[in-house]
Amino acid sequence: MMLHIPQVLTAEQVARCKDVMVRAGWVDGNITAGHQAGRVKNNLQLPEDSAEARELGEMVRGAVMRHPMFMSAVLPLQLYPPMFNRYDAGMTFGEHIDNAIRTHPVQPVRVRTDVSSTLFISSPDDYDGGELVVEDTYGSHSVKLPAGDLVIYPATSLHHVTPITRGSRIGCFFWTQSMIRDVSHRTMLFDLDMAIIGLTRDVPDHPSLPALTGHYHNLLRQWAEM
Repeated sequence: MMLHIPQVLTAEQVARCKDVMVRAGWVDGNITAGHQAGRVKNNLQLPEDSAEARELGEMVRGAVMRHPMFMSAVLPLQLYPPMFNRYDAGMTFGEHIDNAIRTHPVQPVRVRTDVSSTLFISSPDDYDGGELVVEDTYGSHSVKLPAGDLVIYPATSLHHVTPITRGSRIGCFFWTQSMIRDVSHRTMLFDLDMAIIGLTRDVPDHPSLPALTGHYHNLLRQWAEM
């Protein structure tokens, strides 16, 4: 399931990210690339153990864990500490699939990467190119979102970032290990949850709501890994 989640960060939080990043020390993005990704990766990153990455990572983590759509769609068990990258003119990231397991170099964190997330910090008019392109069975999906918006997609997806031709693209990326390992199960639970929310809003006294809610939790109980 690929999903656009709007306004994960407020305008003030986006401004804080940009302010911190102006003063931050960027390094070659290949510092965290695997063998295959390292052959096609050309960008910059904040060092994972830097004060800037820790501050902004905590802000992003808090924002996504408070966002009801993220929680419903991802059903997170463990979140890899958010990372931050920058693409300047001429930079790109060719086709790749994210590593299945991520281990943090400093924190005691080891995550199975079920869901990939990209949070846009630059506004779309700040740069040309730089679209995130995700492949699935329905074709290629190009993503370029407003600042503060997030896109999630299965970490098993082949994806790439198109070359920047003007300006700079700054973003945040991270992975989540979900309580629900199977993407089709996560999708069914999300669709059911959205239907329950819609029915609760439109017909709050509908007699089927208790049964539907119970069905959701019974499926969650059956499929969840803790």
